[in-house]
Amino acid sequence: MNVHDFKVALPGSKIQDMADFKGKPMLLVNTASKCGFTPQYEGLEELHRKYADKGLVVMAFPCNQFGAQEPGDEEEIKNFCSLTYDVSFPLAKKIDVNGDNADPLWDHLKSKQAGLLGSRAIKWNFTKFLVDRDGKVVGRFGPQVKPGALERILKSCWADCPQL
Repeated sequence: MNVHDFKVALPGSKIQDMADFKGKPMLLVNTASKCGFTPQYEGLEELHRKYADKGLVVMAFPCNQFGAQEPGDEEEIKNFCSLTYDVSFPLAKKIDVNGDNADPLWDHLKSKQAGLLGSRAIKWNFTKFLVDRDGKVVGRFGPQVKPGALERILKSCWADCPQL
């Protein structure tokens, strides 16, 4: 299995088939609107605007599992992201990233890239997974890694990719 084998629930009962992103690198991030890392939405949007036309897919997965920092419903989350950070990249429906109700995609991401000291669990909001154009998970970055720091990594990971 790879990331392209999953489907993601979007607001409004829509479904995103991740296979639609074959051939495109992805940055998948669990997010929250009331977190100290929330300003990273700005950096995520910058990456999206700079590289979307070259193939990069940035997608946010709101999650309320860490300090109840994403309490809103899908409309509140969408409005917050749009009005506060002018977010134009896709937002998934609010999910769990850990535990018995964890989203299957996130279970897959965690199984392919362990965190600090081999831990599989997501520790906090704004954990980022980098997925190559073939759907393989190639990187995991903690909340302290700002989106802008990933630009160099994106370029080196896909140096042979004409999209970046």
